[in-house]
Amino acid sequence: MISRFHAELATAAATAAFGLVIAAGATEFGTGWGPSGPEPGTFPFYIGLMIAAASLVTVTQAIIGRSALGAVFLTRAQLGAVLRFVLPFIAFVAVSAVLGLYVGTALYMFGTLALQGGYRWPLAAAIALGLALFLYLVLEWAFQVSLLKGPLEAALGL
Repeated sequence: MISRFHAELATAAATAAFGLVIAAGATEFGTGWGPSGPEPGTFPFYIGLMIAAASLVTVTQAIIGRSALGAVFLTRAQLGAVLRFVLPFIAFVAVSAVLGLYVGTALYMFGTLALQGGYRWPLAAAIALGLALFLYLVLEWAFQVSLLKGPLEAALGL
């Protein structure tokens, strides 16, 4: 069980990290005043600092109003439902980075249909392969948009 207080703190930590990464990255482009005006990293640097500062305000508000934030934010059952959605999607991204987008799509759809949707494996496989083929034909041939390909597409000469 996750309380709303802990969810507020986790969100504030994530947004603070996001803001600090933006600010740190902006320093590579210069954050001061150059001969022709502000350097390229000035605007992102200050936006990153504002995001981090807003996160500190969120932490302060959460600590001050902690008694009001004691309500349950996420139960164990709800967390399980979220993980059943998020973990396969993370696996999809990882597989797509290694094996290509079309193979990743086929595997993700097969897993979603067969394991979560209760489809029979042959039907799930047919739908998953059909979707990957459809996406390939529409994107690569019709719109001529080349997407991430992996070793299977290279072996097939696609």
